[in-house]
Amino acid sequence: MIKKCLFPAAGYGTRFLPITKSIPKEMLPIGTKPLIQYGVEEAKSAGCNTMAIVTSKYKKAIEDYFDTHTDIEQNISGNSKEKLLEPLNSLIDSTIFTYTRQKEMKGLGHAILTGEPLIGNEPFAVILADDLCDNSGDTVLSQMVELYKKYPDYCIVAIEEIPKKDTDKYGVIDGEFIEYNIVKVSNMVEKPKPEDAPTNLAIIGRYILIPEIFDIIKETKPGKGGEIQITDALLTLAKQGKVLAYKFEGKRFDCGSIDGFMEASKYFSSNLL
Repeated sequence: MIKKCLFPAAGYGTRFLPITKSIPKEMLPIGTKPLIQYGVEEAKSAGCNTMAIVTSKYKKAIEDYFDTHTDIEQNISGNSKEKLLEPLNSLIDSTIFTYTRQKEMKGLGHAILTGEPLIGNEPFAVILADDLCDNSGDTVLSQMVELYKKYPDYCIVAIEEIPKKDTDKYGVIDGEFIEYNIVKVSNMVEKPKPEDAPTNLAIIGRYILIPEIFDIIKETKPGKGGEIQITDALLTLAKQGKVLAYKFEGKRFDCGSIDGFMEASKYFSSNLL
């Protein structure tokens, strides 16, 4: 049902300067794989066969990565290193990658809107590659796709409980639990101060969106930080009773922060040993 996954990947990644001056944040490695590959693998596991990536003129490395490299492949052909590229090449061969460029950084809502020509008029997933998730069972997006099959007329956002002091870093939801891990959303606030936050249930970088979200984003005015926030656009649908929040199963790392990135590196490295 969900065949396309959108990856907003045009941001500057300024928290990781100076490395992100030339290397996209989404290409920073956890082990030997870049963050965005983990996201693509998660989308693939959830049934998506088309990855729609919103980039910028500074992020050609992402396009190059999901393409063949004839010189390297010829150089390692027939030796023990050949198998190191097999998972990536299999991903490339079985997946469609499409790209468009976001010319101005105007927020996540604007980035998603920029991807509209790649998506068309169908429901789609969104993964923010710097939210890296690990699961012993189904991936977070796979869990959400199963939920979407039950509630096909709703947008779905992934949420987790966070310390109340950190609400000013996230979009925060409020609503009523309709199942033990599913909230029907009545309110959404972008980065509220702890004293103003309605709950400590924060949205993380996994979404399933219905196509009408594009028209709503077009009518959404800039909000927090002067940017077009997807939280504000989703609030319009929440007021219509069309947004669910899902407390996912699994572990999530905020690799958009240096501390979270280092934690993920340590966690995945220990699992590889």
